[in-house]
Amino acid sequence: MPSLSQPAKSFKITAATACTLLAGVAGFAKAEITPSYLPPASEVLHLDKLQVTGGLDEATYAIQRSVTATKTDTALVDVPQAISVITRELIDDQAMRSIGDVTRYVPGVGIAQGEGNRDTPVMRGNSTTADFFVDGVRDDVQYFRDLYNVDRVEVLKGPNAMIFGRGGSGGLINRVSKQALGRDHRELTLQAGSDEQFRATLDYGAAASGTFAYRLTGVYEDSESYRDGVTLQRHGLNPTFAWAIAPATSLRFGYEYFHDERVADRGVSSYQGRPVRADAATFFGDPAQSPVEATVNSAFALLEHRFGHGVSLRSHTRYSVYDKFYQNVFPGAVNAAGTSVALSAYNQGTDRENLFNQTDLEFFAETGAVKHHFLTGLEVARQETDNVRLTGYFATITPTTTSVSVPLTNPRTTLPVTFRPSATDANNHGVAETFAVYAQDQVTLLPQLQAIAGLRYERFTVDFLNNRTGAALDSTDEMLSPRAGLLYKPAANVSLYASYTMSFVPRAGEQLASLTATNRAFDPEEFNNQEIGVKWDLRPDLFLTAALYRLDRTNVVITDPADPTKSLLVDGQRAEGAELGLTGRVTRNWSLAGGYAYQDGRILSTQSATVVAGRRLAQLPRHTLSLWNRYDFNRTWGVGLGAIYRDEIFASTDNTVTLPSFVRLDAAVFCRLSENLRAQLNVENILDRAYYASAHSNNNITPGSPRAFRVSLTTTF
Repeated sequence: MPSLSQPAKSFKITAATACTLLAGVAGFAKAEITPSYLPPASEVLHLDKLQVTGGLDEATYAIQRSVTATKTDTALVDVPQAISVITRELIDDQAMRSIGDVTRYVPGVGIAQGEGNRDTPVMRGNSTTADFFVDGVRDDVQYFRDLYNVDRVEVLKGPNAMIFGRGGSGGLINRVSKQALGRDHRELTLQAGSDEQFRATLDYGAAASGTFAYRLTGVYEDSESYRDGVTLQRHGLNPTFAWAIAPATSLRFGYEYFHDERVADRGVSSYQGRPVRADAATFFGDPAQSPVEATVNSAFALLEHRFGHGVSLRSHTRYSVYDKFYQNVFPGAVNAAGTSVALSAYNQGTDRENLFNQTDLEFFAETGAVKHHFLTGLEVARQETDNVRLTGYFATITPTTTSVSVPLTNPRTTLPVTFRPSATDANNHGVAETFAVYAQDQVTLLPQLQAIAGLRYERFTVDFLNNRTGAALDSTDEMLSPRAGLLYKPAANVSLYASYTMSFVPRAGEQLASLTATNRAFDPEEFNNQEIGVKWDLRPDLFLTAALYRLDRTNVVITDPADPTKSLLVDGQRAEGAELGLTGRVTRNWSLAGGYAYQDGRILSTQSATVVAGRRLAQLPRHTLSLWNRYDFNRTWGVGLGAIYRDEIFASTDNTVTLPSFVRLDAAVFCRLSENLRAQLNVENILDRAYYASAHSNNNITPGSPRAFRVSLTTTF
């Protein structure tokens, strides 16, 4: 039987494997710091009595390998795609809690408001609420995700349906979860901060025997906000287990319960093309009648077997149940005089049940001097969704009043709201099923020339019932999704690449929430990405990346201007840009993470009165720049300093409301009080500058946080 722990012994190893041993990873764990390039085979190190005791003491903001982008363990320098990885060390150093925090230092990625009830990243001009994955498996319900059980977050830019299937129009976000590894994990973090924030996280695990390991992560948070009346409460538990069944067979399994309650905050309105001037704390609407609740129950099992000679099989099954409800009394337009603002209300509930299985076979082959790394796979899935929307009526005014005006100087209301269905409110039941097969070949053509080619066939069906009208609809899409990339490596640690990828979004939408008799007959929207780039491992823990891309959205349905009874498919939009990233350790004491992005996105065809050809894409800044630095003076003291610049953006595609550009500075102080106790202070927006962080529309704009403090205390035991 395999063991989850390894005793000290003598080793004779190559330089390529020395770093693997230094990582101190036993049993199921895979080394994260193995160099992506190998030294000559003739270079041999002889290490006697090397005691493996754990990971490197210094934190690192960089990893070199991932299985997400290709479903194979591949060095990032050998993946022809722009990828940003936010490690656990960077998450901890910046006291990140959410996906919104993660995107701050990712070049080319922003965050939208999401109506105050969901994560909504904006990637290469495309906002999304569905392109989220956990350990490579879809997690597509609209809610705010926490980072308590996350080892790292991987942001893959550009569409890639070959690996991930439908969606991912501008990219996707994958959370790599903390897993039982057979190592000791005993860490408790307490955090308190401005606006009565309190948060506690736990990470506890060990090897229960030589073949069985466990790990438990948990979170509890109870916080208020710089926004009046806005509160947040959440808690979660995530136990995971690992069992070495046989020398070549392992099983991982686990379960997560997560519950999030908060107030839906949709920010402030706009007036004369700019956000309304108001104190950052001012709430527009009624926080007492704007609750949000999301509950996630998710279980997984991952079975892996190694047949030998490089052949392995893995099967990953994940079953998840989501229960989401939100209600909001929110702002609309300001009147022409700038004296009052309209308020409206609605609520919506979504229940979703997901069952996914991905089974992959991985093997190697050689044809003469050409080396192949093959992957073949099968994905099957079933998603059942119920969603109901109700309109809010201010019945104390009239039974049919759906909007009230309140003074802009006091944009709150306490009027009771009655929620009932309007003539067009959704009340739907849908079942979506996926069957997909795919194959991929990572080819070493020459020592300096590599290629990757893949193709996915996916059959996606939706059975849709409109409970309000009784209309039953169905649609079936069959898609071939190619992927092609070529890498030239002038040196072992440098790659120049070119790639083509694509993805599609079905007519039921990324949330599978609607289908009509008209649009079901059309092919899905397509997203095609062309990209060239360079990746350079300046050192084993310092990475430079650069990419140029063009992303086109096609198959957009519009009404025929010449005949309103007909519809047309047109090219929808184009986003072009350049991204530059630098991440890792410059010296032993100095680590950094950041990047620059230039982005230009345009509407290609007039699609409505407000989506007109030539206008810029919503919430897409031309220029963004971010840089976070950590410098450790010694083992006891360290400091962090970060700067973020975002160019002005349009709140929507009508280009009538602009959010101004801003610069924000953040800082941190780190102190190791003892071997088992460390403290840190994080200060957000240290200059206390006023700015606008995000938007959902012209009249839903979120002011950024004033200066805020967080104190964290972490103990290992």
